Amino acid sequence: MRKHIAVAVAVMLLAAQAQSAGVRSEVARTSHGVVHIKANDYRSLGYGAAYAYAEDNVCMLADTLLTVRGERSRYFGGDAAATAPRNGEYGAAMDLFFKLRNEDSDFFFKGYLDLDQLRAGYGAGSAEVRELLAGYADGYNRFISDNRSRLPKACRNAAWVKPITVDDVYLMIAEKAIHASGEAFAAAIVGAARDPSATPPALKKSMPAATKPLPRGIPAGVGSNGLALGREATANGRGILLGNPHYPWTGTDRFYQLHMTIPGKYDAMGVSLGGLPLVSIGFNKHVAWTHTVTAAYHFTTFMLTLDPSDPTGTTYYYDGAPVKMTERTVAVDVLQADGTVATRQRTFYFSKHGAVIVMPDAGIDWTEQSAFVLGDANRLNTRLAEQWLAIGKADSVGALQRSANAIAGLPWVNTIAADSEGNALYIDASVVPHVATERFASDCMLAPAMLTLDGSRSECEWGQDPDTPKGIFGAGNTPTLVRQDYVVNSNDNYWLTNARAPLTGPEPYGYSPLYGTPGTPATLRTRLGLVQLEGALAEQQFLRTNDVQNLLFGNRVHAAELVLPELLSACFKSHDLRLLSPCAVLATWDRKADVDSRGAVLFREFWNTVRSRPDLWAVPFDPTDPVSTPRGVAKEAMPALLTALRDATAKLQSLGVPLYGRLGDYQTQMRNGRRIGLHGGQGDEDGVYNVLTMASDLTSSGYRDVSWGSSYIQLVGFDNAGPVAKGVLTYGQSVDPLSPYYADQLSLFSRRTLVTLPFSDSQIRADRNYTRKVLTDK
Repeated sequence: MRKHIAVAVAVMLLAAQAQSAGVRSEVARTSHGVVHIKANDYRSLGYGAAYAYAEDNVCMLADTLLTVRGERSRYFGGDAAATAPRNGEYGAAMDLFFKLRNEDSDFFFKGYLDLDQLRAGYGAGSAEVRELLAGYADGYNRFISDNRSRLPKACRNAAWVKPITVDDVYLMIAEKAIHASGEAFAAAIVGAARDPSATPPALKKSMPAATKPLPRGIPAGVGSNGLALGREATANGRGILLGNPHYPWTGTDRFYQLHMTIPGKYDAMGVSLGGLPLVSIGFNKHVAWTHTVTAAYHFTTFMLTLDPSDPTGTTYYYDGAPVKMTERTVAVDVLQADGTVATRQRTFYFSKHGAVIVMPDAGIDWTEQSAFVLGDANRLNTRLAEQWLAIGKADSVGALQRSANAIAGLPWVNTIAADSEGNALYIDASVVPHVATERFASDCMLAPAMLTLDGSRSECEWGQDPDTPKGIFGAGNTPTLVRQDYVVNSNDNYWLTNARAPLTGPEPYGYSPLYGTPGTPATLRTRLGLVQLEGALAEQQFLRTNDVQNLLFGNRVHAAELVLPELLSACFKSHDLRLLSPCAVLATWDRKADVDSRGAVLFREFWNTVRSRPDLWAVPFDPTDPVSTPRGVAKEAMPALLTALRDATAKLQSLGVPLYGRLGDYQTQMRNGRRIGLHGGQGDEDGVYNVLTMASDLTSSGYRDVSWGSSYIQLVGFDNAGPVAKGVLTYGQSVDPLSPYYADQLSLFSRRTLVTLPFSDSQIRADRNYTRKVLTDK
């Protein structure tokens, strides 16, 4: 009896200690500020993740939260635009996806994001995710409380740096989910909103003619390379993964290096997107994965037939019956020039399909007869966090594939993965509207170019697969390929995932056109990726991680490889004195985009003026030979190419840029007053695998600063003990110029150096820069 009482008392004491202890999160750092968080539960894990991220990027995180709450106008005025980042430092601009003045931005987030439905979505999801995100809010608040007087200069004493709730975290994740859908239509959504205090505007009589296409979502060129090798292509018979996302170098979508561990439950390392408490690209003991922006669409539009008896145009017909649009009225506080605050309101309108949009340039307007709405498959996607958590737990590519299909939470990315057993996976399990191929051929599709379905009939709604949430495609209709040699993706559609076994889709109709069309030309970047991989396998048969690193940093300019032989021959045969110098420079150029490459700037300026010529290629695209075609310079195009080379030469001379100048002297990034020379090319345009998109055109001082490109580079293999990983976060962990992690990794990238990523406890503690702190609730 006494024994039982003693046990009961001990249990009660342990429970009381656990309650009093609350959060306990160990936050360690290794070289270059890489964060390793260990906790016993998900709340503590999120707590540590937020605290660590705030240590490096608190101003950027605070601004992200301010933006998604719709409060920019309250602090910065309604007409101001978000401040663009400068020289890699903190800025308020939300990267490349979203450029609105503050008042329109505030109205968009308040009017389009629906917090009640987001709460319901998370309430129906896993308790693990809810705890993780609640802990994140608490950890952020703890950092603010601890460091209010020591914040970086960019936000020190700022009134907009304030405590948050888990609702703010929900909104922050929702903003990431709609990058390739709702955010691309933000101006169109705000443009359709009305002032509730004003008389409803007179509706137009007819639809305008389209002069511009619909936005695709994430801007063209913002993407990634993903490469996974299986046992038939690796020296030790285990998988190898290269993750090379080409993502923004500034703003709120920068990656952040972290390692998150709950012993026995979760152990994944890599990077989070925009500071979220999730490993979005990374590896665990058995699997490594990366993402590339998919070519698929994540929205459609619907055209509503309006009831003419309603002069406001807010009643539409559905299966013959009139239905009133739902309204959402929101208020935004706007700072005035005299320091007072004015409140303004807008009402947003929704059909059962989505928000009303107005885009006259695209032929979309609100008329007496019809209105268009945006069907956004990611607007209420609260599965994103659960999806990345499940991927981090996967013990094989098969388990990863099953979780991706079952949860269906990836918003706009392909997944490429390799495992320790030597399997390689490609899957586009992103959230894609269920519009089957046969639906495109039916009378439900009113305007294929605008992805416009008939919103007046229930039979034209998005379809349903039995294994996924309503309205999106499931496993049987998702582009997927598992191989033991290789899979790749460089943002083209799925069909050239493996050049030896192109994907065409299930019979008889293939995959939905929303995923892209097989048999279409690939970009030069995709082609080079396949050319150099197949070449390496032909030469060596089995590859190691160093071989894959050499493929990434080879910096071959595939456009030059394709056109220079014929161009130089014609150049020298022309006997044009104006071409002697540029011909000589290009003849001695190494045809690479390395820091020391001389001639790369000249070729880039020449190529950018001719690459889109319809008469350029002698051999047209052949779908049976997609990697090698198109190729060869057409004779008819050669005079124009020689003229373009003369013009490029004149441009460089007018700017004082030597034809023989080093690329690294003219392609640079500023850090703390020092310009660092960078390697890499334009990617899709010139066929360089390692992409840098510069923020400026060529000036007398070169191309100034990076907008997006190679960001987090991850190269992972496996041995008997687990992952063997190395990598680099090109722009570093912090946007604060005073941080030791502001410029340290940029120099590594400039030298084409990847560093070891410590994964096991012993590796972490053995790091020469290891430090550790323990966080507990106050």
